[in-house]
Amino acid sequence: MAGEIPDLVAQERTGTGKGAARQARRNGMVPGIVFGGETDPLPINIPFNVLIKKLRAGRFKSTLFNMKVEGHDDVRVICRDVQRHVVKDLPTHIDFMRLKRTTKINLFIAVEVEGEDVAPGLKKGGVLTLIRPEVELIVTAGDIPDHITIDISEMEIGDNITISSVTLPEGAKPTIDRDFVIAQLSAPAGLSSSDDEDEDESEDAPEAEAEATEE
Repeated sequence: MAGEIPDLVAQERTGTGKGAARQARRNGMVPGIVFGGETDPLPINIPFNVLIKKLRAGRFKSTLFNMKVEGHDDVRVICRDVQRHVVKDLPTHIDFMRLKRTTKINLFIAVEVEGEDVAPGLKKGGVLTLIRPEVELIVTAGDIPDHITIDISEMEIGDNITISSVTLPEGAKPTIDRDFVIAQLSAPAGLSSSDDEDEDESEDAPEAEAEATEE
């Protein structure tokens, strides 16, 4: 489960519109907006170096932050969008939504795998495919999980793991009603090809024998 909520310090942005946003970028800031709740939207700036570090750390959009802006009460927020430069792929604008601890939100939560060192299917040469490295869940804002875990320690070749076999954090549930596959363990491509060739040779053999008999 998520631990202590990290702080995210921002500055209130004076002025709105493209001109103010461009000036913020020239000053080494990324402009953004905080919206939602019963409060008016708040234009903000976040230091570029701070933001890029957090983005590169991963799971930024599934992390609940305690936003601190001088002159305003602290508020829990979550990122809803990061706009990026089309060429440089660097953040140019960021949107945050205010949340209460009890707010239900949809988030993509990372899937982590355990049991790879003992899985019998892997020891036989099988290949694990993580079909869904992230799963979209409905979670409570005050209790966002860092990840969900799938256990493959007993998987054989041909087995798969579906969402119904995963223990989800309390209060969390999938956004999809059906029992979808998260991971599967399949035979290596070479082995599958060999099996197919063996079957083809077995099917051709009686015909070959028949031709020999007719001669």
